[in-house]
Amino acid sequence: MNKNRKEIKPRRLAAAEDAARWREAFVRYLRTECHLAENSVLAYDRDLRHFFDWLRGRRIASLSVSELSDYPSWLMSQELAPASVSRHVVSLKVFFRYLQLENVLSDNAAELLGTQKLWQRMPVVLSNSEIDALLTAPKPPRPWWRRDRAMLELLYATGCRVSELSILRPRDVHLAERYCLCHGKGDKQRMVPLGGQAVKAVQAYLEHEREKLVKRQETPSQFLILSSRGGRLRRERIWELLKLYAKMTGCSADLSPHSMRHSFATHLLAGGADLRLVQEMLGHASIATTQIYTHVDHSRLKKVHDAFHPRA
Repeated sequence: MNKNRKEIKPRRLAAAEDAARWREAFVRYLRTECHLAENSVLAYDRDLRHFFDWLRGRRIASLSVSELSDYPSWLMSQELAPASVSRHVVSLKVFFRYLQLENVLSDNAAELLGTQKLWQRMPVVLSNSEIDALLTAPKPPRPWWRRDRAMLELLYATGCRVSELSILRPRDVHLAERYCLCHGKGDKQRMVPLGGQAVKAVQAYLEHEREKLVKRQETPSQFLILSSRGGRLRRERIWELLKLYAKMTGCSADLSPHSMRHSFATHLLAGGADLRLVQEMLGHASIATTQIYTHVDHSRLKKVHDAFHPRA
């Protein structure tokens, strides 16, 4: 061993003020170097706020594994769901890994924390008749009903996330060619075909309502789906409108914009679509994420068995 070589000692991480400063630096790192989507960055930040609430001025560098193992228990005492607790632990591991990269920690005690094994929950999926009722629910005398119908048609036709729908711009929707460009996590772009009904709904909205909404704001909005004030229709409002139309049509009380995404994927697979193509349209990094939809509709498996098994 070279005695002249200086040993690099980790910088000492102080309590409250320094810890908060490192949290802010971590958030900048996620944005600028990891290029995570803004919603993902905000989720990490929220999770770490819980961690610093639990920390209560103790030094991160001096925490033992046994002390850190109390953190998931504390989260459970805050009435968080098991899935949320697991996500908090993952966020903590990523933060500690960052502190190692910055030479703040020499050892990552968080890596030794286990994550809870979770039951896989089946997503809420609408039937074809429920989808038909929901998509045709926006009608006169509802204000801006064409916008709402275009919004619902796009959610179901593309399987996009509500955050992706909210940031769509008119140039992303190619009606003549019948496809849409969705901007997913990490600003990854994917192309999803549009069906005839979705094209008609968006066209009607563009011809009869969008220009009126644009004029309601001094600075014209560049987004496709606009609010009644002419600005971008935020994802919270999309949730509210979907819940409203779900209640009007008697759909499940648990319905969310993500349920439209689940229905999109499940109906494609039930119709015989290739799993890899569905993965591409959903923008899933791993096909394992897409495979949950193969467990939702058992009728497809029965059809495949009947068609190909020699003893069916």
